[in-house]
Amino acid sequence: MAATKMQGTHVLQAVMQQSGVAFGTSGARGLVTAMTDEVCAAYTQAFIQTLKQSFNFKQVAIAIDLRPSSPQIATACANMLEQLGLEVIFCGAIPTPALALFAQSSQIPGIMVTGSHIPFDRNGLKFYRPDGEISKADESAMLASELQPFAGVSSALPAENPVARNAYMQRYKDLLGEGALAGQKLAVYQHSSVGRDLMPQLLRELGAEVICLARSDTFVPIDTEAVSAEDMQKGLDWASEYDIDAIISTDGDGDRPLMSDEKGQWLRGDIVGLLTARALNITHLAVPVSCNTAIEASGAFKQVSRTRIGSPYVIAGMETLQKTGASSVAGFEANGGFLLGSTVPAYPTLAPLPTRDAVLPVVCLLAQSKRQNQPLSALVAALPQRYTASDRLQNFATEKSKALLENWSSSAQQMLQALNLDETVSGVDTTDGLRVTCQSGNIVHLRPSGNAPELRCYAESDSVIAAQALVKQALQQLASL
Repeated sequence: MAATKMQGTHVLQAVMQQSGVAFGTSGARGLVTAMTDEVCAAYTQAFIQTLKQSFNFKQVAIAIDLRPSSPQIATACANMLEQLGLEVIFCGAIPTPALALFAQSSQIPGIMVTGSHIPFDRNGLKFYRPDGEISKADESAMLASELQPFAGVSSALPAENPVARNAYMQRYKDLLGEGALAGQKLAVYQHSSVGRDLMPQLLRELGAEVICLARSDTFVPIDTEAVSAEDMQKGLDWASEYDIDAIISTDGDGDRPLMSDEKGQWLRGDIVGLLTARALNITHLAVPVSCNTAIEASGAFKQVSRTRIGSPYVIAGMETLQKTGASSVAGFEANGGFLLGSTVPAYPTLAPLPTRDAVLPVVCLLAQSKRQNQPLSALVAALPQRYTASDRLQNFATEKSKALLENWSSSAQQMLQALNLDETVSGVDTTDGLRVTCQSGNIVHLRPSGNAPELRCYAESDSVIAAQALVKQALQQLASL
């Protein structure tokens, strides 16, 4: 990627406007062609300038996912850090939560090069303070940072340091203990996930028998909130062929789990989160408004706080709960990423990790399934029977999405009519997008993606078929607009 030269001082806001690389719900993302060396260096410099107002540090950790563009982006970030007089610890290709854990435990900043689940022609940067993810206030401060020109790439990335990967795996071996998953037969859907080797190794070290499937040399943009029809069929086929207890996978950067039951049925991320929080004896939850209402209906939590969609908002919600004196606090998103906001009295070795994590929910549910001698499908069946579905229209301009929702926000009934849904409005929630509850109990929620030009649709009903039908109907009508 060739650098676009800028003369003199400038601010990150100008870089963002010129390049189109911008902050979304979590981190900065853009087209690979726009993420030039200078753009990546500018974001890195602004990040460091913002953190130096509150923290003292001499090292910064960097890690990458397996996108073909990630090593070059990391190299530009590392050269900028060296230009600023900082030592770079290159952690290699590891899951985002592994980098976050290392940065937190080492009390240094971290930069993760990843586009998560979005297509490989895009990429991004996630930033971690020594105490966790950057906040929206940090993003605003970064955008106002005055920057000096980048001297250019002059050196390669340092040698890979395995310390972050090893510490991440040890976290879960300490949590469960040796042999905790003995007797379980698991399949790992590897594709191009950055955790595709770490996950099988960890599960084997915990005692499970593991089969590895569908490793890919090209990047596969797995979205755990919108599982493709092809992947749904793969799950059913693999379960039938291999007679397994579960299929395990993650998105590209390993912070969102994709987990099936023994039948090959993929579990919804918010159901995985609900079961995990209950297994950990969490008392107070912060979750996005898009999550399944079975969370409240389960009666398992003292308080459930609903937030906007995106980990920064969930983290802010967890912090608010902690200020009220809550003893055990966690959060999760509809994509399944689990955020541990506090220590957990029942599991004293488990340190907080307030960023999306895929491994904690996977090992928690597998261990619970074994302890209770019940298949994962039985754990899900014991919950209040509310079902969610979601999908998205790709290449749907964000401006168009916002205009539609603004027009409908004053008349949600008009939205239902436009979607050709024979329903009557009983409640409206504009916390994030437009979420309409119908008198029938059905829920339809539309929201522009914060990371890509996509319009997402979430639906909830009393059956899987009904929820899926709502999403299909809504997206078909939206496409016609």
